[in-house]
Amino acid sequence: MTDTTVLGDRYELHDKLGSGGMSNVYRATDRILERSVAVKVLAEHLSDDDRFVARFRREALAVAKLIHPNIVQVYDTGVDSGRHFIVMECVEGRSGAQLLKSNGVLDPETTVEIGVQACAGLEYAHRHGIIHRDVKPGNLMITGGPSGGGEMTCKLTDFGIARAAEQTRITQVGSVVGTAAYLAPEQVRGEEATPATDVYALGVVLYQFLTGRLPYEGSSLAELAIRQQNEKPLPPRTYNSEVPETVSGSVMRALEGDKNLRFHSAGALSDGLERGLRGEDVTIQMDDDGPRTPEHFPMAETATRPLERTARTAHRPAPAPPRYKGPPPRPVLKKRSFFNRAFRFLAGMIALVLIAAAVAGVVISLTDQTAKIRVREWTSQSVDQVTTDLKNFLRENTQ
Repeated sequence: MTDTTVLGDRYELHDKLGSGGMSNVYRATDRILERSVAVKVLAEHLSDDDRFVARFRREALAVAKLIHPNIVQVYDTGVDSGRHFIVMECVEGRSGAQLLKSNGVLDPETTVEIGVQACAGLEYAHRHGIIHRDVKPGNLMITGGPSGGGEMTCKLTDFGIARAAEQTRITQVGSVVGTAAYLAPEQVRGEEATPATDVYALGVVLYQFLTGRLPYEGSSLAELAIRQQNEKPLPPRTYNSEVPETVSGSVMRALEGDKNLRFHSAGALSDGLERGLRGEDVTIQMDDDGPRTPEHFPMAETATRPLERTARTAHRPAPAPPRYKGPPPRPVLKKRSFFNRAFRFLAGMIALVLIAAAVAGVVISLTDQTAKIRVREWTSQSVDQVTTDLKNFLRENTQ
């Protein structure tokens, strides 16, 4: 195409920004809105595939609804003289593939920042039911940072083509073989793509940014599948000592072949990368207690907080079982009962004495002087004699 090519009587194409097995990308000007845009023109062999074109247009329309700062915005789609194209936001920066080519490797801080922003875009797309399926360095557009200085922004692109290509099973050399290293094991086995497949692909990208190499090398899908099944890649720190062990562990968890052990979402991967950069271990599944710090690495089978709770519980002495002591003694009640009985007995005795004295007084008042004299004499007699005399006196006066 020449610099004067115009598509749809609206988009004037200029210089080529990039090319691949499925499309060519041009810088263009939107004559109506007077703004710079990027126009992706599908390769001719795809434009002739009606099934692919129909699916591609549906996916492009779906992606056009994704409005997020970490996703390249799709503005329009169209066809002009048999050339199918999509119009997108023009990102003034370089792709991840271009950064790798010029820099070789990226520092851990930059890699984590790119990963966190890419995760934000993927998480947003996943929540809207769209899976990228083709995350790779060439589909990450980066401005600022290592590509131009200043604040860095990472944007994901090429959602629609990946989906349409998968559904039509296009596997020409140069497209699938070129991206085979970023396919999750379940994709290689032909299983349905899920958010976890995008997590794996981004993990491969981050591994490549940190080491300058792929975790698995292979020239075909068959070779890749064999290696994924029988080998485990070395941690990024093995090739780059500047990578913190915890960041290396975060990337390795994203590359788990078993998706149940992998980060379950792009948001979880983002959190894991940030925690790893802070020195926290995220190589094991965490629920509510968060990851561990490096000093707990020897106890990798258990998260810190549950382990601490278990330790405190295990070393706390168990309370002794209560011993049976029998019925409680009642000394107070027993003493109280004794004194009550003694008091009642004494009161009774006093009452009898008083009654006896009263009776004696009455009797004495009714007797003659002789009796009075006899009573006075009691005081000088013995107790036995007084008792005998009193009995005789009572017998004499009661007859």
